[in-house]
Amino acid sequence: MPRELITLQAGQCGNQIGNEFWKLLCTEHGISPDGILEDFATQGGHDRKDVFFYQADDEHYIPRALLLDLEPRVINNIRTSAYANLYNPENIYTSNDGGGAGNNWGHGYEAGQRVYEEIIEMIDREADGSDSLEGFMMLHSIAGGTGSGLGSFLLEKLADRYPKKLVQTYSVFPNNEDTSDVIVQPYNSILALKRLTLFVDSVVVLDNAALARIAADRLHLQQPTFAQTNQLVSTVMSASTATLRYPGYMNNDLVSLVASLIPTPRCHFLTTSYTPFASESVENAKSVRKTTVLDVMRRLLQPKNKMVSTKESKKSCYISVLNIIQGEADPTDVHKSLLRIRERRLAQFIPWGPASIQVALSKKSPYVQTSHRVSGLMLANHTSIATLFERTCSQYDRLRKRNAFLDQYKKMPMFSSVCVTIWLSRRRRRGDWMCLNGGSRSTCGIACGLPRFCVPPPPLAGSRS
Repeated sequence: MPRELITLQAGQCGNQIGNEFWKLLCTEHGISPDGILEDFATQGGHDRKDVFFYQADDEHYIPRALLLDLEPRVINNIRTSAYANLYNPENIYTSNDGGGAGNNWGHGYEAGQRVYEEIIEMIDREADGSDSLEGFMMLHSIAGGTGSGLGSFLLEKLADRYPKKLVQTYSVFPNNEDTSDVIVQPYNSILALKRLTLFVDSVVVLDNAALARIAADRLHLQQPTFAQTNQLVSTVMSASTATLRYPGYMNNDLVSLVASLIPTPRCHFLTTSYTPFASESVENAKSVRKTTVLDVMRRLLQPKNKMVSTKESKKSCYISVLNIIQGEADPTDVHKSLLRIRERRLAQFIPWGPASIQVALSKKSPYVQTSHRVSGLMLANHTSIATLFERTCSQYDRLRKRNAFLDQYKKMPMFSSVCVTIWLSRRRRRGDWMCLNGGSRSTCGIACGLPRFCVPPPPLAGSRS
């Protein structure tokens, strides 16, 4: 019996990534843009479409997806695209005023409170229509207002309403290396990170800086468009769900993936690497002349292929690693490749856990002809993710030191003590960073996010201390 997953797409980024993801899934399962199974795919039956799709009364395949945004531009583009008839129109929500969240976490969160009944009815309807619901996937960005604010609100409500269901997010972090159009993104990021830490079972971290770097290296694009970077993300999402849709001997559901990667609840922020990108799914992708299991697994460990911008030190190490290998891979080749990687010490692991790379073999879609024999995705729990938290906290500190742009948040009723609220969230994220840098099991299991890191914030400028 398939374990269904419901996808929540929040905000501009979430809906753009989600649309590319559904395009790719339709291609891999032989489903037309209108949701009709292609003639060449009717003799299949070896895939599990039901994990992400259900059939309507007219036998159209419809994604188990909710499209949510507070401004209509992106969703209107989807409604006028070739895939307009793919989605269930009852599962699309746009705000009546269409004003968006103004890149303010508080506006997005408060909007969620106002429209809670309408959105939760959509979620309940999808959940009730599932035979064996396993959990939820959320696609969003943490820099803007809707993806971070509305996304945070939904994560809280999912944890309260469906406490026994898994929640995984694909969270796009802002490019901290360049000037951003969203000046208050450090505030939004800190507040969203608190919810990602407390209410999510697994966070797949992606950041715009790494996506831009990979686009320049692999696609020869110095200024890639959002559509081009979204194709990179959708390829990673497709590969990470491959074992769910094309089941093998292991990792056939989300809980097995999460259990193999996350040793303690708070250490659930995962990095990804993917190689090679194929021109069939990503435009302008470089071709790799020859792919073997060993070559793919070695490339996955290279920092340049990681889709997160982190700085590794001599103390940085892997907590856990899962490689999903697709294509013509023989178990004997996998075993030899693992021995070679261990002999050359290409991966450094934590001292208190198993120093091994887990491998799951998955079939490729029979309906997509690729130019590569083997491709691979690495999902890794790595201590260097702490540097991403550190950069986010440093950006927050620079704004908070000047008390910059806090008036936008003080206008929201929930932020009567805005500085304390954001500061406590920042201190908790600092605790998570210290946990990962500590590297010990007791530290990661106990210290993360405890109140002892939450010291009082400095006084506001002009106020009494």
